[in-house]
Amino acid sequence: MRLSQSVLADLYTDYLIAGVTYTTAVEMSSLLDGNVSHDKITRLLASGYLSSKCLWSLVKPLCEEIAADDAVLIFDDSVEGKPYSATSELINWHFDHTQGRSVKGVNFITALYHSWQMSLPVNVTFVYKDIKTMEENGKTRYKSSVSKQQHFRNMVQDAVGKIKFRYVLCDSWFSCAENMNWVDGLDKYFVMAIKENRKVALSKEDKLAGKYISIKEAVSEECARSVYIEQLDFPILITKQVFKNGDGSTGTLYLASNDMNLTYEQITTIYKKRWKVEEYHKSIKSNTAFPKSPTKTMIAQQSHFIASIMAYVK
Repeated sequence: MRLSQSVLADLYTDYLIAGVTYTTAVEMSSLLDGNVSHDKITRLLASGYLSSKCLWSLVKPLCEEIAADDAVLIFDDSVEGKPYSATSELINWHFDHTQGRSVKGVNFITALYHSWQMSLPVNVTFVYKDIKTMEENGKTRYKSSVSKQQHFRNMVQDAVGKIKFRYVLCDSWFSCAENMNWVDGLDKYFVMAIKENRKVALSKEDKLAGKYISIKEAVSEECARSVYIEQLDFPILITKQVFKNGDGSTGTLYLASNDMNLTYEQITTIYKKRWKVEEYHKSIKSNTAFPKSPTKTMIAQQSHFIASIMAYVK
């Protein structure tokens, strides 16, 4: 039976939704009574057809249906452990901030579009550690030629003109001044978490004089205050939110936005939508076989990961 790549991709993503055991081309062929050979499935994954472009083709009409002026674009990265896979540029050691240590696996950055209570992944980028260096102690180190911050900026740029959104949301990992400048320069607003060690100036005059204070001193709980940070020419609003964790301990969240018309309540309400990306990560890892890639080559591995994301959309 001769099938196009799009039909094979459709079958493979259906298989990822329905599968309950390990994901293999042989098992998929068996479920289809041998009407599609496992070689065809293997060739599909190795072809590179399943890409971010393929994902966008799937979600584009859905994004157009739910487009709204107040939609948000949420960014986050995640690491899926692959401890038994061979080390490569794609499967490598990455710091996982949820575990507080380096984990061997795949590190990917997602742009998740959220509007009208629906969340859709519109882009995904994988962190390739494509530079190998040898240290004096003989250990091999790997690093990426493209930083996560550059990936972030590229993905924001790619979204502008494709989809309608007002706010970019992200955690403190992506809230460097360069990213804030980039989003603002694209005439978009951001709401970003920022670390409590940031320094701010309370006025333009203080900024010019180099007079900065701790963010802890600058803003009170449940208030929004206009401040300046050293690397930005424009003011931002910062807020402080204190909350109780499940174990009874207290946590503090500082947020920053370049939308100077927002109130404290509006900033915190908008940022709550960022949690949607955590739900998304949990879903692809639990429901669409993201971790179960049986492939060994980098192209095939990435194809499987993207197919899993497309299965989530379906």
